[in-house]
Amino acid sequence: MSFSKKITLSVLAILSVMGISHANNGYDLWLKYRKIEDPGILTGYTKHIRAVYMEEGNETLDAAREELSVGLGSLLGTAVPYVNSQSGDHSLVIGKIRNLDRDIRKHLNGDVSKIKKDGFLITTCQNRTVITAHKDIGILYGVFRFLRQLQMHKSLEEIHILEVPETDVRVLNHWDNLDGTVERGYAGASIWKWQKLPDYIDRRYEDYARANASVGINGAVLTNVNASAWVLSPSYIEKVAALAKVFRPYGIKVYLAARFSAPIEIGGLPTADPLNPEVQQWWRDKANEIYGKIPDFGGFLVKANSEGQPGPQDYGRSHAEGANMLADALAPHNGIVMWRAFVYSEHDTSDRAKQAYSEFVPQDGKFRDNVLIQVKNGAIDFQPREPFHPMFGAMPETPLMMEFQITQEYLGFSTHLVFLPKLYEEVLKADTYRHGKGSLVAKVIDGTLDRKPITGMAGVANIGSDINWTGHPLAQANWYGFGRLAWDPYLGAEQIADEWLRLTFSNKSDFVQPMKAVLLKSHDAAVNYMTPLGLHHIMATGHHYGPGPWVDNLSRPEWNPVYYHKAATRGIGFDRTPSGSNATSQYAKEVAAMFNDPETCPEEYLLWFHHLPWDYKLQSGKTLWEGLGIKYQEGVDWVRDTQATWNKMKPYVNEQQFQEVSMLLNIQLKEAKWWRDACMLYFRTFSKREFPEEMEKPSRTLAYYRSLKFPYAPGIKPQPD
Repeated sequence: MSFSKKITLSVLAILSVMGISHANNGYDLWLKYRKIEDPGILTGYTKHIRAVYMEEGNETLDAAREELSVGLGSLLGTAVPYVNSQSGDHSLVIGKIRNLDRDIRKHLNGDVSKIKKDGFLITTCQNRTVITAHKDIGILYGVFRFLRQLQMHKSLEEIHILEVPETDVRVLNHWDNLDGTVERGYAGASIWKWQKLPDYIDRRYEDYARANASVGINGAVLTNVNASAWVLSPSYIEKVAALAKVFRPYGIKVYLAARFSAPIEIGGLPTADPLNPEVQQWWRDKANEIYGKIPDFGGFLVKANSEGQPGPQDYGRSHAEGANMLADALAPHNGIVMWRAFVYSEHDTSDRAKQAYSEFVPQDGKFRDNVLIQVKNGAIDFQPREPFHPMFGAMPETPLMMEFQITQEYLGFSTHLVFLPKLYEEVLKADTYRHGKGSLVAKVIDGTLDRKPITGMAGVANIGSDINWTGHPLAQANWYGFGRLAWDPYLGAEQIADEWLRLTFSNKSDFVQPMKAVLLKSHDAAVNYMTPLGLHHIMATGHHYGPGPWVDNLSRPEWNPVYYHKAATRGIGFDRTPSGSNATSQYAKEVAAMFNDPETCPEEYLLWFHHLPWDYKLQSGKTLWEGLGIKYQEGVDWVRDTQATWNKMKPYVNEQQFQEVSMLLNIQLKEAKWWRDACMLYFRTFSKREFPEEMEKPSRTLAYYRSLKFPYAPGIKPQPD
């Protein structure tokens, strides 16, 4: 174990005993390990944990031991002794399966064969509680899971928890730039202090690793997909190696976003053509250099031929040829390529939603085995709500990994409360009908639908230098929830919300139940006050802060919100049926048939797939125009209701937490009204109708809202006024 690690965790243990922690500012995330005050629960736990046997070994096992010591000491209010024997009633026994006593192994029976990959087992055995796994990292995951059981005040009687990760690559994508800024980051600057690395190791790096490991995240792409080639230079590889050393005990591999033109920019070559032998050799040499410093380097994430980024198409080559060139360089080191499918072009004027499918599906089966195609959850761009991406039902020969956005680029930044696991669940449970009913997106992601050899899920991180990591105290739930769903895509958002609230704040039912309802309704509410009934991409352009449905003057058509809503005197919406762009043809016939008919199309996607008249009758009996106004108002009303709920939660949170969330909800209410009023005023210029009686009337004019400018909105480089 490193000296710095011992110091960090020892200080945490001392502070916990003294009753001092970061609890007031949110730094501890869901790892607070609050002392258990309920005497009945505490007695039950101390009965089961009178002593601990812990296998010794490498740094990962050291990390597990230290985490357990801090956790048990804080939760139980006293240190638990460690012993050298696995025998003894009411003891906690932790070790790899092959190192357990024979009588314990015999008791495990058939469970041993079920513990796959990085999985673990927590079980009762002859009056002992056993945490075991095949791998060291499985032991660490098991310890975190055991401590979660205690944090949530769950019983240890006859406990039997067997968990195996459903995906292999569970990775955060950081959109951090080498200058310390974070693209689409709303929680401060980058936590990577490149200028001080490799010699200065910030404590936050280890706390970041602990938090990720606690929910099963096992990878971090350190740099922005709009990549700088400089991160592949020798000096930066040294810096990346220093971070990899900190992360290694926690089972976290580092990855880098690779700029396709790096052979030109830092290699001195005249070309980056993937079929050029010199280019191929440059990447092989670069891979050898990286692995010489970082033996467990994960591989590359690549954004190519999208939004002006260089790529193989610059040389008349395909995505497969570009990805395979990098994959061949990494293959001797067991590295992977995550090749993003987010592509669109000003030369395709039919429908931006169709382009990724058109470019990638014809190449199904042409990618190397160590290539994963990283596909966003929807076909446009992390909108508040999108139907699932049609590629998930169309590439049986190629591993597809999900890309979710944890940072809230289109969902109010870190000032709006939006519980994203609800969005993730909606997508993962969507049915592609690839092999008939039940072909869920989750089965594509975990590889079971078409027997994929490697699987993964990526989340664009919402982490920054703010003391509470995510800007909004409740946005921590989205980081936590992503990790839990990357581990198990079949988990429900309700379970995740329940866990996170109990771990982070309180186990009291009077807190958990109302706040769980708040979290579970928050995504629908945000969609309602931003983009109801299938509207999409009507944010102000560039920074995506606030509404801008009127924008129509940008050089590329698909950069303009008017491209997506197509509001006119006759109606509103984007026709993606056979009478329009025919984007529905990219789905299985059962899904296409549902989307093609406005009577069967789910109303939450109605204007995504249909251009309909303002007086079209919704299921409620209201006209489309009335329904829009009512949905916008429902979103605003939810924020007001949430404020009232939060005011009742004051006894269960500290004063700082209460005040922070209260102020942020005030901002959210103000901006929800802004969205409602600006959008409805603009759309009324086409509908020529009065606002529905259920909707509060705007207090300002459309001209006022159109005059607003935000050249210094967070998450982007400042733009001139």
